[in-house]
Amino acid sequence: MTDLNNKVAIVTGGGKGIGAAISMELARNGVKVVINYNTSIGSAEKLIMDIKEIGGDAYAVQADVSNLEESKKLVEEAIDHFGRIDILVNNAGITRDSTFKKLSEEDWRTVIDVNLTSVYNTTSAALSYLLESDAGRIINISSIIGQAGGFGQTNYAAAKAGMIGYTKSLALELAKSNVTVNAICPGFIDTEMVQEIPENVREKIVAKIPQRRFGQPDEIARGIIYLCKDGEYITGQQLNINGGLYM
Repeated sequence: MTDLNNKVAIVTGGGKGIGAAISMELARNGVKVVINYNTSIGSAEKLIMDIKEIGGDAYAVQADVSNLEESKKLVEEAIDHFGRIDILVNNAGITRDSTFKKLSEEDWRTVIDVNLTSVYNTTSAALSYLLESDAGRIINISSIIGQAGGFGQTNYAAAKAGMIGYTKSLALELAKSNVTVNAICPGFIDTEMVQEIPENVREKIVAKIPQRRFGQPDEIARGIIYLCKDGEYITGQQLNINGGLYM
């Protein structure tokens, strides 16, 4: 078991939703958290206050991780503030859903850049520091949609499936180092993104989930802690947290 006290984590898209739950759970386990946000400064600042109330340590950095130079800035600020990076959680993600016939090039590129290219950007910027850690962890938040597909989500599915292939390949390259690389594939989690789905569609989704409920963000966060604490011999894997919807 790895002691997480005073480890340092970057969580992209860490200010709200699943990212906020991950940031909070890492802080509860003694990790110093760099909360990356792009536009949600209010959520990030509130989260920092909540983390400090439980005795944790967190720092917020604005950066658009779909941009390589801003990703480098994010990593540099993390190093300037905390002096090290042990954990990188690639969680930043957006949707621009549309049937393929109506899917614009802009919506294709934007989703690919934010959800997939960002993973290259942050990892390339942080890897040298992760390799210096005695227990480096790269955890990519993919999706059940990347495994099973989703109607009107060719862009999102392509990005999330790409994250899975990326995870496996990078895990092979880093297997002889102290850095593990894994993906978590959430199912339908009760966040703002899912709450925006029309109620009648939500009911149909729940009916298909064997556990008959949406997941909670903290259930994804506990998966992160498992991989960070007990995952020294786990790499290149997909941890499916989906209530049995995809097996």
